[in-house]
Amino acid sequence: MRTGQAPKGFPTVVFCDGASTGNPGPGGWGAIIATPDGYVVELGDGYDGTTNNKMELQAVISALSFLKNGSGPVAVYTDSSYVILGITKWIWGWQKKGWKNSEGLPVANQDLWKKLVAVVARLRSAGVKIDWCYVRGHSGVPGNERVDEIASMFARGRYTRLYRGPLLKYDVAIHDIPGNTDVPEMRKREKTAEKSVAYSYLSLVNGIPRRHETWGECKNRIDGQAHAKCKKTKNAGDETAVLASWGFKPGDVK
Repeated sequence: MRTGQAPKGFPTVVFCDGASTGNPGPGGWGAIIATPDGYVVELGDGYDGTTNNKMELQAVISALSFLKNGSGPVAVYTDSSYVILGITKWIWGWQKKGWKNSEGLPVANQDLWKKLVAVVARLRSAGVKIDWCYVRGHSGVPGNERVDEIASMFARGRYTRLYRGPLLKYDVAIHDIPGNTDVPEMRKREKTAEKSVAYSYLSLVNGIPRRHETWGECKNRIDGQAHAKCKKTKNAGDETAVLASWGFKPGDVK
């Protein structure tokens, strides 16, 4: 749909996306802001040594920071369920626990989450209603395809011209949006995560930590032991963090 103004009743439409060519590695983000009065602004930037999730967050922070307090209702479209679930659900538990996750570990990217919380609070205090909408990536949604292009170009260190001007002259059908923008079920992802290869399994019995190659070995050690613990780790950093939460260092465990 390409007209001089957005359809009647539309909010300010914001598309956001992030990308990285490594995790961490060079990354970039892109955003489009289309106001109801028919004006479009594209934003984007690149970073060294970042991650996809950081760029997803930075895209939303930058787009919402661009908005003025009197912007009216805003609809944010992103293909990151991490961003949507984080700002609408997980954030309350993180704040209550002092920015610790359900495992008692520091929340990843909390510096960016705090910035997002602050900009959302500013807009909400000014009466701006924000709707968080999910769009599936690489599914032909024009706004999502364009922000993906912007983010990917910046991640590769390449220049891309960013549009700023009337909607009538914008060649992206920004208001072509899917009818269903609910976040998809996370069950499949959770099952996949459970089946992923572990870096190690850690057990703690009678104050003595042990490292195991399989979950069965770990479970056998803690069965019937009072106050025993058993934990799967994903990588060396995760293992170090778990041991630290128990009061140990990697060199303390066999």
